[in-house]
Amino acid sequence: MGAGIIPGQGEGTRRRRRGRAKAAPMSEINVTPFVDVMLVLLIIFMVAAPLLTVGVPVELPKTAAGALPTDQEEPLTITITAEGAVQIQTTDTARNELVPKLRAIAAERTTDQIFLRADGAVPYAQVMEVMGALNAGGFANIGLVTDIGGPTLDGQGQ
Repeated sequence: MGAGIIPGQGEGTRRRRRGRAKAAPMSEINVTPFVDVMLVLLIIFMVAAPLLTVGVPVELPKTAAGALPTDQEEPLTITITAEGAVQIQTTDTARNELVPKLRAIAAERTTDQIFLRADGAVPYAQVMEVMGALNAGGFANIGLVTDIGGPTLDGQGQ
């Protein structure tokens, strides 16, 4: 931060004393550079935060279910798009290659938890086929991902 020296009191601006003038340390702190750095960091985080989510656009069905607890390991996500394409994280995968890839992934992971995201327009039969493949691939702890704010089915509305 900026610290400077204030010339001794009582000195004129035109005349200088012979010898060294006594200088007192400046007691004010310049916070302008600190504020500038903080604003730059704020802008960086505001721009970067939306990019940290999984980037597969699907229209998730809405439910009243609560969130699942997460582990230390990054969760593995399988997505079924509205067109019926299956993706592991963000990589397109053919349905006949799904089980071998899942077995290879399960061998490297410490947990058998996996999240399944399916577009609301995907038929139930296709979702169940993928769930069967997940189970055959070694993942028994399957979490279905939905959006919040759906009907509660208890007569109290949304």
